[in-house]
Amino acid sequence: MDVNRPEIVAEVAAAFADYERALVAHEVDTMNALFWHTPQTVRYGIAEVQHGGEAIRAWRADCEPVPVSRRLHRTVVTTFGSDYATVSTEFTSDATPLLGRQMQTWARLGAPQETGAGWKIVAAHVSLIAAPE
Repeated sequence: MDVNRPEIVAEVAAAFADYERALVAHEVDTMNALFWHTPQTVRYGIAEVQHGGEAIRAWRADCEPVPVSRRLHRTVVTTFGSDYATVSTEFTSDATPLLGRQMQTWARLGAPQETGAGWKIVAAHVSLIAAPE
């Protein structure tokens, strides 16, 4: 299995950047489009849990936007073959002194000609911890 083929890393990094831009801009439709919309998708948030695409969309419809001061640190994209990847990042904002951590599992789904095909988040986890000294 090829790990971190440059062209696949670039694809996933671009999809992740699209998600991050939508997150900060609170573009709910774009965020929803980048999550796999099935009962198998799981998102563990800072103070909540969603199991399934319907639960994720329902939560996102009412959630507060992330602070526009959000900044990413130490983002790592790791790809396995051409259809599977993880993205790990840390984040900070003016809203809290805590350090945020975010992990996403991405998979390339569907045939290229299918509507909605492409890289999707199939699992996600977000947490906050005390910032290391």
